[in-house]
Amino acid sequence: MYLYPTSISYPVNPTVILRKGLLLLILTLYSFFALAQELIFKNPILESGVAGTDGAVYRFIKVNSRIDALVTISARSSAQVKLQDIDKKTAGFDKAFQPQVMFNNNSTPAGTSDWWMEFKITFVNTGLNSLAAVDSFRVTGLDIDGNSDKINEWVSFYNNASFSYENTTLLNNSNVYETIGITNTVVGKKFDGPTKRYPNIDTTAKEVMVTTNYVGLNSFKFRTGGHSTTGNGSTDGMYAFWFRSLNTTQEFSLPLVLTEFSATFNNKVVGLSWITGKEKSLSYFIIERSVNGIDYKEIGIVLAAGGNNVKTTYNFPDEINNKATGIVYYRLKMVDFEGRSQRSQIRMIRIGNEKDNIRLDTYPNPVTSELRITLPLAWQNATVSFDLYNANGQMVKHMVAGKSNQTEILNVNELKTGLYIMKVSNGNETAVQRIVKSN
Repeated sequence: MYLYPTSISYPVNPTVILRKGLLLLILTLYSFFALAQELIFKNPILESGVAGTDGAVYRFIKVNSRIDALVTISARSSAQVKLQDIDKKTAGFDKAFQPQVMFNNNSTPAGTSDWWMEFKITFVNTGLNSLAAVDSFRVTGLDIDGNSDKINEWVSFYNNASFSYENTTLLNNSNVYETIGITNTVVGKKFDGPTKRYPNIDTTAKEVMVTTNYVGLNSFKFRTGGHSTTGNGSTDGMYAFWFRSLNTTQEFSLPLVLTEFSATFNNKVVGLSWITGKEKSLSYFIIERSVNGIDYKEIGIVLAAGGNNVKTTYNFPDEINNKATGIVYYRLKMVDFEGRSQRSQIRMIRIGNEKDNIRLDTYPNPVTSELRITLPLAWQNATVSFDLYNANGQMVKHMVAGKSNQTEILNVNELKTGLYIMKVSNGNETAVQRIVKSN
């Protein structure tokens, strides 16, 4: 960890520094245990629609202290798929979301059969329908097993950033494809369980567990499914989804105005820069970095000027390992003298060979809600315009970044599925990229 002074000159008091160091230790421990909150799904209420049918919405109140979860039944493979219970609690892992799904009146027909029900979960502010500000969350599929014969369960997750197994696994994974326009595109991951049966749904059966990570989304969809090669036994499946952690953008409300936060990349150094307009009682900034968008580590501290109402600029350099590649995520944690904290928005930097940095990159592609656009090195800190066109050549989105980051974000959540063209210009040069929008 590095301690960086600000560009402001003021007396340094050793007692104050010691006090801040102790405060930082306490806050770090608090952050570890409290900020990445586990979610608990209990006592769902039918919010709208007809129970068990497509379009029905259920509300789980206060899955954590400030967030409700809206669970929507999105679709199913056929009318033979029935929802027995939106959240079964007489068995399984009590904290998890546990839908019970049955196929063909609990008996597989002759021949190969494959069935599924699709759900969508949206995180909203408790008691409201307004979207919650979610940085990231981690959800684990539990007990993806079989009936000890020729039937196995499977689950699929859409638009997850990454996934991991606990240890040696019995699950097989494969890409999920959708035809968008005329393009067959990867939109998620499917995890097939074995036919071996595990008697209890719990977190101890690690061979049949998978954890998926989501970044920058407050809603996602997934499917609970089953497969049989013959007419062979019960198809009444109970699935369990354990939300191990969820990180929100802001834990407390501080009298702080963060007017700008940018990240640029040049010569293997990430330059973080931010500007405040008001800092009443602000003590310091913690710079946090992640390589997967989920797990953040503190990499430095910048002391705040504190107590002023004027524009103040801060800078923090982060030198990147020469062999590093991929996406690096940054955010600020701002702490006041009472120990309250608030986090900034996330900034992303794509690390690659120098030749990769001279072209326009867009990801994820296909995209469902937020499109990340990585700019050429020479365009960073300049005024850049972003124009998105549909297949008919009509402009459907326009955005201007006055002092562009290396990676900018364009929200496309409301757009229809299909093909689009992204045109990005710095006034002298223009780059174009084809985009696929999915559900």
